[in-house]
Amino acid sequence: MKLNISHNNWQFIFRTFLFLCVIFIIILLLPTRNKFKYQFEVGKPWTYELITASFDFPIFKSEKQLDEEKLELLKNYKPFFLLDTAVGKVQMRKLSDEFLKKQGYPILYKEFIKNKFNSVYSKGVISATDYNNMIKEGKKHITCIYPDRLTRTISIEDLYTPKSAYKEFLNAGPEILKTYNLNLYLTESLKFDSVTSNFSKVELLKNLSLTFGMVQSGERIIDRGEIVTQESFLVLNSLKKEFENRKDSFHQSTLVIIGEIIIITGLIVLFFLYVYLFRPRIFNEIKNMILITILILLMIAITSFTKTFTVLNYYIVPFGLLPIMVRVFFDSRTALFAHIITILIISLMIDNSFQFILLQIFIGMVAVSSLKDMTQRSQLAQTALYIFVSYVIIYISFQFITEGDLNRIHWLPIVYFAISCVFLLFAYLLIYIFEKIFGMISAVTLVELTNVNNDLMMQFAEKAPGTFQHTLQVSNLATEAAKKIGSNSLLVRTGALYHDIGKMKNPDYFVENQHGGKNILSDKDYEEAARLIIKHVQDGVEIAKKNHLPEQIIHFITTHHGVSKTKYFYNSYINDHPDKIPNDEAFTYHGPLPDTKETAILMMADAVEARSRSLIIYTEENIDQMVDSMIDSQIADGQFKNAPISFRDVETVKNVFKEKIKNMYHNRIVYPEVKEN
Repeated sequence: MKLNISHNNWQFIFRTFLFLCVIFIIILLLPTRNKFKYQFEVGKPWTYELITASFDFPIFKSEKQLDEEKLELLKNYKPFFLLDTAVGKVQMRKLSDEFLKKQGYPILYKEFIKNKFNSVYSKGVISATDYNNMIKEGKKHITCIYPDRLTRTISIEDLYTPKSAYKEFLNAGPEILKTYNLNLYLTESLKFDSVTSNFSKVELLKNLSLTFGMVQSGERIIDRGEIVTQESFLVLNSLKKEFENRKDSFHQSTLVIIGEIIIITGLIVLFFLYVYLFRPRIFNEIKNMILITILILLMIAITSFTKTFTVLNYYIVPFGLLPIMVRVFFDSRTALFAHIITILIISLMIDNSFQFILLQIFIGMVAVSSLKDMTQRSQLAQTALYIFVSYVIIYISFQFITEGDLNRIHWLPIVYFAISCVFLLFAYLLIYIFEKIFGMISAVTLVELTNVNNDLMMQFAEKAPGTFQHTLQVSNLATEAAKKIGSNSLLVRTGALYHDIGKMKNPDYFVENQHGGKNILSDKDYEEAARLIIKHVQDGVEIAKKNHLPEQIIHFITTHHGVSKTKYFYNSYINDHPDKIPNDEAFTYHGPLPDTKETAILMMADAVEARSRSLIIYTEENIDQMVDSMIDSQIADGQFKNAPISFRDVETVKNVFKEKIKNMYHNRIVYPEVKEN
């Protein structure tokens, strides 16, 4: 059984799939959900709503308190050392064999050395490193473990190091002992017992309590505007620890995910509804919806990556990129709406969400306002500067409100704002990439194309100067009309500049490029002449494609005559052949008809400007009548039946044309001649 699914149904299915994919991807991009949503510091006001305990939890001591109590407990700690009694015996035997049994040494010296060796090793010899560590830690005693596992506390002062033991020999004995090299036989007999020492530490620290009180469920913690004291900080920090521990449970995590899904779904529904209700031209083009959703997901993904996998602050993310990109491709309202929806979603993963939302909505407004009329490429750089200035002003103002003290303001975020605004300059590259991927045209590209000094425009002005002047006038008329009815004036301006470039191929066929003399087409029959005139549309398409003009501009070339007739040759044929039925197709442009407000405006402007040059007398009455009759005849021919333009818009366009043409052909004062005497 074959399924017959219409094109509209396929589009509905795809949009539904896109909607669900956006929600699913956003849920995946959100960072781990066991995060405490509040940010607080000692001495700062609490900027959130009233907090009450929703469960019982202990109050944990601060790190400083714990460190102090640890030090107090460890004052009674004595490190453990193992005494190796065999070391003294071995060293004494070596000394006796090598020195004391030799002849020539007085017996008195031998006895002194033996007694001193026994005295030193009976107290214990410790390494210089261990001795210095004990001194640094402030230890005055150690616990000595004897071979029979008995222990005894020994004062550090009673111990020897190999160096101090050798000095003891030299200071207490005769001068001749310096020749004995006794230091070769003085080595450590006390070894640090790390296992027993660590066990002793752990047993002592078991008496350390990590908490010092309890907060009961329902107990008030802190309210908006109150200063976070040291006590309330400990309570809030304890709430944070307990909250994150509890969120590890499956039940709690599931509830959090459900809540996030509901909020995110609601926000995405609002965005799709906005586009469907107020921007149907965007909604009806699948590639437009894909482009906007990619931009939204891109900003959420960058923020999520920054928070999850880096130590960087999330304010370095260029949040202004989204409204700039959407504004460049579409319009200001859609840009601001998409930006607000995105910021609200991102606020779910941000600590101080109130400050974040305030800052980002403000810079979104600045971005779309500064790009209201894209006339220069430098406006993107200017917008980045405006956003940085706005960031700084709003952030400092917010800090004045929350801190009330200039010395307490954190200035580091301003550096993050500067980095973020530098990243905004990459909008140039992204605009180019998205244009190529989605086959769209941005305001930046339109600005570049309107530069009359580019190579194609220079060739146009050189090969067909009359037509070039005509396009400039048409461009001015169409731009003003588009502004009045709220259409895309930059797109109309660009399309008007290129709509007649096909006349470059055979400029002499067109009267505006002829400088007197005989008309070349007068020797050809009317159908052939009409064909040559009509061909300038196809020639224009070929030139446009050769010069890689966007499809949107080529659309202006193909629609600027619609399916109208070459009236001069058509009417001349009828007048000269009253007994013949003319072949309408031979005298008719191949279309298509204008299907946007912009292409309809261009058709009207092109016809009116051309007709205005045929007026003999330029009076207000003649101009008004000419504009009305020209546009009314186009409407009567059905040229605008596919264009979404209203009768009110048409009347507005007429009034703009009348005013502009009157200004172009206004009477000038006649300068008097100087009379000869």
